[in-house]
Amino acid sequence: MSLAANLTALQLHVAFWDYNNDSIITPVEIYSGFRDLGFCIPFSLGGLLINIFFSYPTTLGHSWLPDPLFRIYTDSIHKAKHGSDTGVYSSDGNLRLMLFDEVFEKMDSSSAEVPTRISNTTRLEDDRGEPSLGVGDLFRLHAKNRVAADPAGWSFAAMEWWTTWLLLQRDGRLWKEDLRSIYDGTLFWRIREEREKNGQLHQGYGWQDWLGGLWNNGTWKTWEIRHKDRVKVKAEKEL
Repeated sequence: MSLAANLTALQLHVAFWDYNNDSIITPVEIYSGFRDLGFCIPFSLGGLLINIFFSYPTTLGHSWLPDPLFRIYTDSIHKAKHGSDTGVYSSDGNLRLMLFDEVFEKMDSSSAEVPTRISNTTRLEDDRGEPSLGVGDLFRLHAKNRVAADPAGWSFAAMEWWTTWLLLQRDGRLWKEDLRSIYDGTLFWRIREEREKNGQLHQGYGWQDWLGGLWNNGTWKTWEIRHKDRVKVKAEKEL
């Protein structure tokens, strides 16, 4: 991995998909990147929407004419920044850590849920106080950031959060340090290295989780079932 020190956070975020480091991301590279991250073939093909929607904005840094090959130019990736987002990336593509921290300060409901979760013996075992966002928090965040007359921004933001949750969720939540390394792109490299080494990633959510959860337990929230099983086993050992 060879990345220039002067790249913005947004350029680092997309650099994972630039396989030959030519500052251009082709549809094939988008597909290959999602496959390397563990996404299935249909989802990875759906990722080609990124080239369809974001190619022309980045092309404007070089030409008024659209790129017939739907390539994305990473040196002008900031031109593809859309509305109704968190604002964590500035208009130049730099990372605004104050706004990133603010997202968790305002949206993380886990601290308020702790008494209820403890009383119902559903507190997550690996919850060591690290800020995180649950599914409900993400819905509230998306609703808060929506601005008027911006259906494109609403849609892009929803797709981005959905993809991020599928890739990163642990115990049904997105954890702050994981999300921080998504913004600067370092997590993508780590996931690929871990999958190449171990053959799998011990987080995320796939269609097997969804189907298996509904079929075996009647719920898609498989992390809740796994946690209840852990609590049951622990209680039996203590008897």
